[in-house]
Amino acid sequence: MEATRTTVLCVCSVLFALTDVGCELIHIRSSVHHGTKGKDLLLSVDARFPPDAAEIQGSWSHINVNGASTILVSFNKDSKIIDMMYRKRLDFKEPNASLSIRNLSEDDEGYYKLSLNIEFHSEKGTVKKEERTIHVTVDEPVSRPVIERKPSYTVIEDKANVTWTCSVEKGTRVAFRWLRDNVLLTPSERYHFTQDKSTLLISPVRKEDKGTYRCAVSNPVSQIMESRGVELNVYYGPYNLEVNSGQGLRTGKVFTINPGELVHFECQADSNPPNSYVWISKSPNATKIITTGPQLQVKSDELAQTEDYLCRAFNNVTKKQDEAQFTLVVASLRTVKEKYADDGRSTSLLAAIAVCSSFIIGFMLLFLFRRACHPKRGHEDAADDFGIYEFVSIPGKMDSTQSSCKSLARLESIQDMHTTIYDVIRHVPESPSASLLK
Repeated sequence: MEATRTTVLCVCSVLFALTDVGCELIHIRSSVHHGTKGKDLLLSVDARFPPDAAEIQGSWSHINVNGASTILVSFNKDSKIIDMMYRKRLDFKEPNASLSIRNLSEDDEGYYKLSLNIEFHSEKGTVKKEERTIHVTVDEPVSRPVIERKPSYTVIEDKANVTWTCSVEKGTRVAFRWLRDNVLLTPSERYHFTQDKSTLLISPVRKEDKGTYRCAVSNPVSQIMESRGVELNVYYGPYNLEVNSGQGLRTGKVFTINPGELVHFECQADSNPPNSYVWISKSPNATKIITTGPQLQVKSDELAQTEDYLCRAFNNVTKKQDEAQFTLVVASLRTVKEKYADDGRSTSLLAAIAVCSSFIIGFMLLFLFRRACHPKRGHEDAADDFGIYEFVSIPGKMDSTQSSCKSLARLESIQDMHTTIYDVIRHVPESPSASLLK
């Protein structure tokens, strides 16, 4: 035991000399403790030296949120004195000087300070002072939140505001969060939160604000809890108005139908509540309401060759409206399709001609380029033509005409020509060396 004490003291002395920092004789596992109201809390202390190796004197004190300080426990190695006001709620843990607080209340919140004076037996007269401070919070677990919406009825976009309020029956230091369709909401130009985020104001409300809203709460001693979902319904529209038909041929805003055909059109738009629809026939001089409702039926044999129409959608709640115009053409769809086919064939023929022309022009350019780079040339070595040439006349069948050939071997192939044939005979003289040998 004595060897262990000496080793601890030596290690601390070396650390102090090398780092100029005192050796940590006691250790606090956490400087912040979150306590739950009505539960017990242990302020644990770990001693880094054998308790029998020194004399100890110390105290625990409490500094509340108002700054008032109270000594809770005074102790030494042999005894302890607990403040009578806290005697039933405090438990001092020997020999490491830990402190347990029973049945926490809000009054127990604040800072707890441990002060120790340590005198090792091997260093009589030298007292080492150690101090540690722990911040303690005391919270009540949160209950399930409840949300409220004002107004509770369906609102009109761009004309109304909505206020959401989240509340809990129990809980302290509550953190609030808002979600729409499980997506976290953050402050924006139209989304305004109170400082603690318990209230959300949407101003003004728009179509994209509709959905299911929830409030989520938590605190240091509670996990996240969510409220039930509350729907927000919004009157909006009309948006994205469009006229469609499953008959005829459509090109942009022009519908082409066959003569005598009965055609159905449908007008659709995104709106809440559903729109009122009016179908209007337009002409240069006047307009006429044909029918109401989302559908229109047209008999092509009762129409002129071309007529203009308009579908108007009106939301009776939002007082907004939108229009979609289109032109109806009565013509044989077979003729129209043939015209498109002819145009397609003409385009294909022109494309084929263009490709062929490009190929021919490219081939000619390549030929000219080769001629320019490789001109026709005669004998490159004149020594190959050295010798004595003799012209021999061969009678032809008709008038003589000058013609030449290179050898008698080709004579048979040209005997039918009505010319006088001359054969060229080449005599190569012997070299000087050969004549001397003779």
